[in-house]
Order: sequence, then C-alpha cells, then structure tokens
Amino acid sequence: MKRIGILVMALSLVACQDLRRADSTRAHANGTATASPMQGVFDNHEQVWRARDAAPGGALPPHVVVSIDPTSQADWSVWHIRFDATPVIEATWAMRSAAEANGATAWIPYRPLIASPAAPSAFDAKQWAPLDACTLRGTAGRQVNADIAACTAIAPGIGAQAALLPLGFEREGEWLHIRLYADQARGADAREDARLVRWFGGWAAINGGGPKADANSRDWHMNRGLRIGSEGGRVALNWRDNSPSGYSLTLERLTYRKGNVPVIKLSIVEDASGNALVYSWANPEATAIGINLGWVQVGLQREEPGAAPAK
Repeated sequence: MKRIGILVMALSLVACQDLRRADSTRAHANGTATASPMQGVFDNHEQVWRARDAAPGGALPPHVVVSIDPTSQADWSVWHIRFDATPVIEATWAMRSAAEANGATAWIPYRPLIASPAAPSAFDAKQWAPLDACTLRGTAGRQVNADIAACTAIAPGIGAQAALLPLGFEREGEWLHIRLYADQARGADAREDARLVRWFGGWAAINGGGPKADANSRDWHMNRGLRIGSEGGRVALNWRDNSPSGYSLTLERLTYRKGNVPVIKLSIVEDASGNALVYSWANPEATAIGINLGWVQVGLQREEPGAAPAK
C-alpha cells in the first residue's frame, strides 16, 4: 500500500503541472474582490492540524467554524459560530457595522430575541437586541476589539452562548483571525486562525469489489453531485442504493515542511479505521484535483465564488 501511495503521489504531482493555475497574487486578489470582505465560511482546520502535528497528544485549540451571511441591509450580517466541544456549542449573532465620528469602525453584536429569527435574506432588525457593552472597535480594515471588562459584566445574562461572543477579529486576505470570549481561558494571545472555505464539486466512482476488485469488473457505483469544502471537508462515498460503502473523501488545505509547502490534499479514507488509504495533492490555487486508484476514481473542480453548486 505504501508503494501505491507513493506512486499516486508521484503521478498527482506530475498531473498538477497540467492544472490551470493562478499566481498567488492574483488568487489573493480574487479571494477578496469577488465577495464581501465579511462573507463566507471560515474554518480553522489547519490550525488544529498543525497543533496536533507539532505536539501529538498535547492540548489543541478548539475546532471553530464561523459562517457569515450578508443580509438585505448592507450594514448588517449574521454570524453563526460553531465550537467543537463536548457537547458542541453553537451561537448566532447579528453584527451591525458603523463608522464612528473619530474615524473608527464599530461592530455591535446583537443576540436573537426569538428562537428562530428570519433568514438573512429576510433580515428583521426588530428580532435582535444589541449587546452594546461588547461592541468591537478599531481602525477600518484592521483588527477590532471589545472592552473585555465591559463585556464580561453582561456575559452571565447571556448564558452559555456568551462563550462564542467575538472579543476581537481581523480579516486578512483569506483569513479571519478571531478571538472568542471562551479563548480567555487559553491565555491572552489565544485566537482562532480560520481560513475561507473554497468549495469543490464533482463525482466519484467506486467499484463494488472494493480494493480487491477484478480489473475487468464493471460493477461501478457512481456518486454524482459531490460537494466538499477545502478546510477539512468530508463526504461519504455510497453504493448505488445510497448505502455507505465504508469509504469517504476528505479535502484539506495543509502546510508541510515547517510552513514552506502549502498544498490542497485529497484523500480516500477507510471509515472503519479512519486511515487514509491513498491521497493526492496539488498547489492551493489548483482549480481541479482527482485520484485514479483503479477501484475508485474521483474528479473534483473548484466552484467559482457565487456559482451554483455543481450537479
């Protein structure tokens, strides 16, 4: 299996040369020009992976996903924050941005007044109550921070979800650096470094014989319309009757060799063991990535921002 993995990696590296690429400068510009600077799904998957790789068995930063949706009102957005703890903690805040007289930018968090506020596309500010004491302030385009003492004073009245109140954040290219109320327990500098999720769509075909399938077998089970995120996304491969095959795909942005080799990595994972049977990688700007292992074949293509999911 090691020999197969090495062969696939070698083939994928050759194939990557044929992928349509964009230089990093242009890719960075596209990442911020095609969507609102505070819009999208941000995931700190690589931060967690790097901490685990650096100190196996050590304390890890929490896995955090921040989903930011624009609303029908330009100065409002809705932030959904998921914190992978036991049990999982989730919170949704409305955030209103405003320019202050001194030139600073203020972001005022609001908590929902009802159990199920209207969707962002039908946003109604009357369904939200301001948390003025937790307002974040700073220079436009740079880091903004809340007054921790003032915010701490009202946190008990918010309940468990107060753990996910943003105390500071900064958008930097494809990154959202964010410090949550719960991060205070990890130290003064603790924060989540979450990267914008890029979406890939495509297909996978898996042979009914699995890894030991006969080369002449035509028992192919197609998985069409797959959609997977670039920051640790996972999707199961199914048989044609939609039952699980026992294998999944994962897609993740990682950086190897002490931060010098950034890649996007596609793996085929055996669900029972959690082990990657094989993987391929490409440069992070690649618009397509795939695997052909004989008994399983995968083809994925990056979706353009704002495009409808691939069918």
